[in-house]
Amino acid sequence: MFQQLLKKWHQSKLNDKRFLFLFEEEPLDEYVCLDCETTGLNPRKDEILSIGAVIIKGNRILMSKTLNIFVKPSKNVTEESIKIHQIRPIDLENAITPQEAIYELLEFIGNRAIVGYYIKFDVAMINKYTKQLLGIKLPNRTIEVSSMYYKTRQKNSEYQFIDLKFDTIMKTLNIPELGKHDALNDAIMTSMMFLKLKDMTPAHSTFYEG
Repeated sequence: MFQQLLKKWHQSKLNDKRFLFLFEEEPLDEYVCLDCETTGLNPRKDEILSIGAVIIKGNRILMSKTLNIFVKPSKNVTEESIKIHQIRPIDLENAITPQEAIYELLEFIGNRAIVGYYIKFDVAMINKYTKQLLGIKLPNRTIEVSSMYYKTRQKNSEYQFIDLKFDTIMKTLNIPELGKHDALNDAIMTSMMFLKLKDMTPAHSTFYEG
């Protein structure tokens, strides 16, 4: 009940009725897995440089339905940030504006639940733009693959350390590496993690974050 009221409140803040579809009931067993490459790790001051996303339906990753866009930053990317995200100025020559990118992303996501690895960060980055453009944060539910992975690990005690690094999860689940620091490749690899973990997670266990 509280979640429904919260969703209604967020919907009332939407200033562009073209995006009312975001608040519709999410489709059954259909998800969007996404990843963002950014200039840094601070949603308040950093910017999105690229977004990769893919649709998951049932137990299939729909490779015919992917999104891979580059976003124009407000200032030149620094050498230090290039070392992190490996996106060069030449990669951004045909980048689109943040507004165009966010509108395209929202059309792609629709009302589906969003899957990701440390997805709260990606959503926080996206929310910075949606708040400015639409007056709202993303209303979609999110699913965190590292939480799903944690629930599948056998533990001798509740305090036992579980390595949740992306590479560790990949190796443990025997997921092929497609190339790092590429938003679409990261989204596809995360999708493969999700499908494996979905089968391993007990049916009664919830992995929704919000």
